[in-house]
Amino acid sequence: MTYPISAAKLQTYYRCPLAYYFRYERRIPGAAFYSSAALGTSLHQALAKIYYEWHYHDPIPQWEWLEHCWNQYSNDLTDNQVVEGRSILQRYYEHFIRSQSALRRPLAVEGRIQGKLQVENLEFVLSGRYDRLDYLEDGLELIDYKSSKEPEPPLSDEIDLQVGLYYLALEQRYRRTLKRLSIIYLRTSDKVTYEVTPDHQQQVREVISDLAVQLRYDRQWTPFPGEQCDRCAYARYCPAMRADPDPLPEAAKPEAGLQLVLSL
Repeated sequence: MTYPISAAKLQTYYRCPLAYYFRYERRIPGAAFYSSAALGTSLHQALAKIYYEWHYHDPIPQWEWLEHCWNQYSNDLTDNQVVEGRSILQRYYEHFIRSQSALRRPLAVEGRIQGKLQVENLEFVLSGRYDRLDYLEDGLELIDYKSSKEPEPPLSDEIDLQVGLYYLALEQRYRRTLKRLSIIYLRTSDKVTYEVTPDHQQQVREVISDLAVQLRYDRQWTPFPGEQCDRCAYARYCPAMRADPDPLPEAAKPEAGLQLVLSL
């Protein structure tokens, strides 16, 4: 029995097992926790091209190289978005490229990783995406770009889960240890770095173990009321939020026993 599991799934389950049940077991449509605007997508694509296609014969690329990459992915944006995106990249260039003695070639950009974890006789396939993966002297640094106007700071426990998942998957894929996860807020050029320890690996194992028990035995999907309930797409169906919750929509997937695959 194989189950794909992602950082989004782990974080949803950690927030509330019942929300996980509605979203992934019953496939009830709901608003995503995070969304990506067209400008953000273009910025991510341009940054990937900047690092992946730079020839690295010269220590530092000139600004014209970044502008060339930006022009490849800004054709479908509005005039204001094109100007705003160029300004964001100029600020990024000053903070993270021009200030270095040499631009380092990353291990990978815009990538996806997978690993495996065996729990309760179930095999979980761990998957995640990253914007950039850099070499360190003693391991790896995973870079995540954030482009939203008002980014919501991640909860520490949810970051721990994300870090733990990447820790396990990267170690299996590259035989190198993840040492840092860094978030770069493109609009402000702030960089927040989280140091990685083996405790992150242990935490993600424990959460996946709890999920495995739910899938095999309990199937209770107990709600966890909290601050997240105010923006939960499934509050109307939740007995912890309403004394008389709405019935699940007819389009919901029928409840079944142990499933072979959970879709991402």
